[in-house]
Amino acid sequence: MSRLHVCSLARAPDMVRETGARSLVTLLDAETPVARPSAIAPERHLRLSMSDIVMALDGHVPPGEAHVAALVDFTLRWDRAAPMLIHCYAGVSRSTAAAFIAACALNPARDEFEIAAVLRQRSPTATPNGRLVALADSMLRRKGRMSAAVREIGRGADCFEGVPFALDLL
Repeated sequence: MSRLHVCSLARAPDMVRETGARSLVTLLDAETPVARPSAIAPERHLRLSMSDIVMALDGHVPPGEAHVAALVDFTLRWDRAAPMLIHCYAGVSRSTAAAFIAACALNPARDEFEIAAVLRQRSPTATPNGRLVALADSMLRRKGRMSAAVREIGRGADCFEGVPFALDLL
């Protein structure tokens, strides 16, 4: 079964080893250094440089359409032979939004509210970045349902770092 794993930057190297992931999505600002684990081939690592914000803010790069398009394209090209790991700095906002987007892109007929409910069940701290979700909602032609589903699960529990979790893809 294909599986998406989500974690923080600090946990990413261990999670690659523990899960056997061979594809990696990194969502961090451009200034944060990250080393690609040796188990991940360069062409299987997507680095998206953006700040974890939902509105434009001086000195920061907000998530944009190009970020979401690259994420969707990378996800749809994923061969699913091994898990994909998605991480951001804390494993709470950008990465959980990216996992939700990936699950919706890979399962176009699956209900957005069901995917979001599973996301909440697997991660009580998940607080998907609303801007990323809204952009994907439009791009995937989900007619506002992705954004509504994320609003329905609400903000996750406050934390410094999210607990790693997995989403199975049906």
